[in-house]
Amino acid sequence: MASGYGDSSQKIDYVFKVVLIGDSAVGKSQILARFARNEFSLDSKATIGVEFQTRTLVIQHKSVKAQIWDTAGQERYRAVTSAYYRGAVGAMLVYDITKRQTFDHIPRWLEELRAHADRNIVIILIGNKTDLKDQRAVPTEDAKEFAQKEGLFFLETSAMEATNVEDAFSTVLTEIFNIVNKKNLAADDNPPNGNPASLSGKKILVPGPAQVIPEKRACCRS
Repeated sequence: MASGYGDSSQKIDYVFKVVLIGDSAVGKSQILARFARNEFSLDSKATIGVEFQTRTLVIQHKSVKAQIWDTAGQERYRAVTSAYYRGAVGAMLVYDITKRQTFDHIPRWLEELRAHADRNIVIILIGNKTDLKDQRAVPTEDAKEFAQKEGLFFLETSAMEATNVEDAFSTVLTEIFNIVNKKNLAADDNPPNGNPASLSGKKILVPGPAQVIPEKRACCRS
């Protein structure tokens, strides 16, 4: 996947909406800033309501605009943010590896996501702040086990050190791209009144250390 930080004049082939969700202060806004602008700020303030940023990338010779929505983690904004799941084709479920409670809340966030989002949404579980590994409160194996059970991609990141942030987005966006291409091929291979082809099949992995469990696919349920 070729990447860049924007040429506004280039032709866009696809726009993919991806939501960042998780408790407040787990680093969602920092992950977004690192991906969208390659920036990090120690003075980052809590997100109010919903914000989004974009970045255009090239995947398999196609121009893809990633529209990344950063949703507030505070309880008082939950009713507001639920509407923004609509239309999302990817989700990044973020917790802080130094705060066990943020990981324990992940099942609730996942339940809310699946209640509001498309059933084929691509989901990655992200353990952020690996730069604070000496304060780790969530073992990597716990997160891997949860991801395996739920059929999620999984990766640990550090927005501060720019570790695995690019890989996390690459994993999600390339998987979305592959699913969209399968849908397009299915449409081409079926007559107007024919039965649509199933999207289930072998998951196509992208280079990088992301973990994925092939036998249970959150993104490819039929």
